[in-house]
Amino acid sequence: MNAPLMPKATAVWLIENTTLTFDQVADFCGMHALEVQGIADGEVAIGIVGLDPVANNQLTREEILRCEGDASARLKAAASAMPMPRGRTKGARYTPVSKRQDRPDAIAWILRNTPELSDAQVTRLLGTTKATIASVRGRTHWNSPNIKPRSPVSLGLCTQEELDGARTKAQRLSGKPEAVMKPKAETGEAEAAN
Repeated sequence: MNAPLMPKATAVWLIENTTLTFDQVADFCGMHALEVQGIADGEVAIGIVGLDPVANNQLTREEILRCEGDASARLKAAASAMPMPRGRTKGARYTPVSKRQDRPDAIAWILRNTPELSDAQVTRLLGTTKATIASVRGRTHWNSPNIKPRSPVSLGLCTQEELDGARTKAQRLSGKPEAVMKPKAETGEAEAAN
């Protein structure tokens, strides 16, 4: 079961306004029973204002009354009418700050080893912009003298499956056989190592 919104504030309200046991409150709020006992003793959550779970549609009054009558019963959260948030499926890919300086190197590697990828595919694959791709391609990037082509897979900017999927898609769109494209990528890494 998911913990309620603001579990400590919810626990404070339940302790102050109900006769539920510490175990029942701890189980509902996702806390330890000793922490709930500390809240009741005034040692934990000092100054936290209680949050009414009934007013926030996390519990019903009937559910609280049912559990007050039976100490072994556990509180069940009310079904929410609010839609659950979904993960992002479209939009820019997040790149951690520590890896952002590696993107121009990965762009240079892709431009050298897989020129069949479109700028849009590179943008999606690496989470970069078309302006950055154009500046690396045209050697007008601010850090152009220091850019060394390195595989985006080894840099951790994408997975090998994502890179292979982009290559396959580019191959399908261009109509070229896949055997022509793969050796170029493999020899590109060998040339970069020398």
